[in-house]
Amino acid sequence: MTHTPRKRFGQNFLHDYNIIYSILSSLQAKPGEHWVEIGPGLGALTGPLLKLGLCLDVIELDRDLVTFLEDKFRQQDRLQIHSADALKFDFSALAENNEKLRIIGNLPYNISTPLMFHLLDNASCIEDMHFMLQKEVVDRICAAPGNKKYGKLSVMMQYYCATELLFDVPPESFDPAPKVMSAIVRLVPHKQPPVKIKDLEMLNRVVTQAFSQRRKTLRNALKKLIDEEAIIALDIDPALRAEALSLNDFAKLSNLLQELP
Repeated sequence: MTHTPRKRFGQNFLHDYNIIYSILSSLQAKPGEHWVEIGPGLGALTGPLLKLGLCLDVIELDRDLVTFLEDKFRQQDRLQIHSADALKFDFSALAENNEKLRIIGNLPYNISTPLMFHLLDNASCIEDMHFMLQKEVVDRICAAPGNKKYGKLSVMMQYYCATELLFDVPPESFDPAPKVMSAIVRLVPHKQPPVKIKDLEMLNRVVTQAFSQRRKTLRNALKKLIDEEAIIALDIDPALRAEALSLNDFAKLSNLLQELP
């Protein structure tokens, strides 16, 4: 099949066998596990995954690719192909008998962040996730306080998951080659949240406000939400900028705001 990659779907097809081998080596996949692949494309990872003896569901939006995959893997009884938008897909419906899903995907750059948070709405049925993302996004996900790349995405993802950058993937590993470096990230949902949060919407609001103008100190960035004295009472320096705060600091701020009338 000759398939012209479609910009509207953010299609960049992986074709580097060394990278494919490195991904498979990092998964520690076992026969019989239930895996879900998002955006299988031309099946560069799908075939090797099936050879590992997995039960595999794949989610593909492009109907032409769905037809191609159905033909290519028509003899595979451990594969289910879903013609669907991953952003709207109910992943929890795939998990049967309290099993845990393992997720893998080469995510289009334009939907990667909302898709990850959509998946985290179903975190209770997910064992782990391995994604190919723009390297800049992976760096932000994994950044620690004090790092210039530390921001809202870092805080919110680290509330939900343990995060780990596995390795970088150069543009020439894809067809067409993207203009940016990619990277593989491992996300493992926490069995218990690392901090106690009374209201996730409030945490999101505080973090969003704090990072909305990164160069402002907390006393200025959060002045519409909380006064300086209250910040000090939490043992947080109001002269700090948001990038200096830990997840625990943001938890203290959001929990206090949740208690206010």
